[in-house]
Amino acid sequence: MTPPPAPDREFPLWLVIIVVTGLWLFFRVATSDIYADVLSRLMKGLGITVVVTLVSYAAACALGLGLAMAQLSRIYLLRQFARLYVEVMRGVPIIVLLLYVAFVLAPGMVAAWNWCAAWFDLVPLRGRDFPLLWRAVIALTLAYASFLAEVFRAGLVAVPQGQIEAATALGLSRWRRFRHVVFPQAFRLILPPLGNDFVSMVKDSSLVSVLGVTDITQLGKVISAGNFRYFETYNVVSLLYLVLTISLSLALRALEQRLRRRRG
Repeated sequence: MTPPPAPDREFPLWLVIIVVTGLWLFFRVATSDIYADVLSRLMKGLGITVVVTLVSYAAACALGLGLAMAQLSRIYLLRQFARLYVEVMRGVPIIVLLLYVAFVLAPGMVAAWNWCAAWFDLVPLRGRDFPLLWRAVIALTLAYASFLAEVFRAGLVAVPQGQIEAATALGLSRWRRFRHVVFPQAFRLILPPLGNDFVSMVKDSSLVSVLGVTDITQLGKVISAGNFRYFETYNVVSLLYLVLTISLSLALRALEQRLRRRRG
């Protein structure tokens, strides 16, 4: 049986279909007052979606890398704690975690701060001083850190042991071994799954609408409830998410090919 050609060498028919559909939608936006009005109102939520995605993903990467290194640590309790965190967080639906953080964890954090404020003469906080936007960011960070921890762990484990032994023989410290030998090799291996999780984060950021955060999805619900133009409104909502995710996917694919050429 003849193997299929490499994905990067065959004609991207899927991309042509998406581009043609997108151009048709952009044409409708440019020629229809209804579409144009919906787009102009939805653009107010685009910045919120981008901020939630970027901040949550960056924080999740940092926490996930720390959890991955903790799972590979020589300290038994640290390994067990990291494993416990990963298994628990991966087992809780993101929307449940969003509601838990927003209405249980965040009020608890405010109460803890006020308790400390009473003892150390600090400024007390009220519940409304902790915006729902940042509660959503915390929830997405905690959820995605568990997924990214497994991605980082798999990449770190995949680095040949001989590379680490050679770096040790050269007298490199543990930090310099990690920075110059282990992580660069692991990063090339984990870039595709990291990109997939980034795209998933863009889509899952729409879940923050359940907290009333005015992202694209929340504004879409508000707009459609006011004009009853569900077809037009959610066409534009879908278009905005597709532009974000496909642009990101193409950029990540280009980065992968560039790294592959440099490696070759």
